[in-house]
Amino acid sequence: MLAPRNAARRISERARGSTLDFVGSHILSVEQFERTDIDDLFAVADAMLPYADRQRITRVLEGAILTNMFFEPSTRTRVSFGSAFNLLGGDVRETTGMRASSLAKGESLYDTARVLSGYSDVIVMRHPVEGAVAEFAAASRVPVLNAGDGANEHPSQALLDLYTVRRELADRGHAIDGLRIAVIGDLKHGRAVHSLLKLLVLFEDVSVHLVSPPGLEAPPDTTAALRERGHAVEVFHTLADGIGHVDILYVTRTQEERFASQAEADHYRGLFRVNQAIYTEHCEPNTVIMHPLPRDSRAQAQELDDDLIANPNLAIFRQTDNGVVVRMALFAMVLDVAAQVHERAQPVTWYTARRTPPSGRG
Repeated sequence: MLAPRNAARRISERARGSTLDFVGSHILSVEQFERTDIDDLFAVADAMLPYADRQRITRVLEGAILTNMFFEPSTRTRVSFGSAFNLLGGDVRETTGMRASSLAKGESLYDTARVLSGYSDVIVMRHPVEGAVAEFAAASRVPVLNAGDGANEHPSQALLDLYTVRRELADRGHAIDGLRIAVIGDLKHGRAVHSLLKLLVLFEDVSVHLVSPPGLEAPPDTTAALRERGHAVEVFHTLADGIGHVDILYVTRTQEERFASQAEADHYRGLFRVNQAIYTEHCEPNTVIMHPLPRDSRAQAQELDDDLIANPNLAIFRQTDNGVVVRMALFAMVLDVAAQVHERAQPVTWYTARRTPPSGRG
């Protein structure tokens, strides 16, 4: 890992060569990124680890305001975006649920964007309708980050997932190039899956197993992009056939909120369930288990069984920790403070429990 100051200096030196000009930009789709942009973002994320782990404090965004606008349920994404902004010294304002906003009174996205961007320095938005965040961003006077728009995309989730893959593989002496990954579950509606598969196109020699029930396959345009870049893509409809000989299991829940009826969603729930016995029988010993969360822990679902909690390769909570540093990096780069973060650093002044770093086991 680069030392924090060296990481910041590297970003400043490379900025002119990056495809994406982060400063002041909306982050709406992973299709905005080239591989050099990913490298730059992850270098900044590495530099954020001491702050996320409460080893240091920075106030580089003191006085800045983030407005979180979440019109679908969210726990991790909403709180981690807010935590990331707070850890950089900024303040957070939140609107949760359509009924809590003037959209319920018939206000347009355009008017809402024009008003709230006058109160904010950056806005994070989640909306149930595909394309709504981009529509909002077009009217905003400040950068907008897409926290999920319907079944379309979830860029920051894909970035933190890829960052987790990178760190987990590094512990095993491997890189993302040459990755073998099985993506399991509702691949039709899973926006985190769609964004992650689009990012994997940027790497080399990736092997992807797409494991889903019939009818919930990944969108053809997503898989076509992988094949066009020469990546190996195989489709499986049985769990046992699809999870062998891979480095990563990326498991997703049935996205029941995207189905036309609850009965249709119930038909798919619980069809693919990974537990320790299945893992031991079909997976290589060091296969990493990931999930974008929430996982469905109801008895009839349990796509990841509780008996996996003791498995050291279960990375789902390291994954959520990584979400904070990646979102800190996004804010630092979009608001152009990546090179200043460490100049405003201070020692931690309060008691902090001993914590496992985001890259560690457990």
